[in-house]
Amino acid sequence: MKALNILYAFLGGAIVGCGAALLFAPEKGEEVRKRIVSILKRKGIKISDEEVDALVAELTGEE
Repeated sequence: MKALNILYAFLGGAIVGCGAALLFAPEKGEEVRKRIVSILKRKGIKISDEEVDALVAELTGEE
């Protein structure tokens, strides 16, 4: 019976963890790229979508 309680505790923790991850997840990549473009435009820097994608790839090491 004790093993069953441990299993229920583990499953309950997993469910709570998944819910918290969904609530506190960062913005989508598309939204972050739009924010980057917006900030750069306010600074007077014009940048294309391809350049933003290349910048993000360079920063994340996904070249």
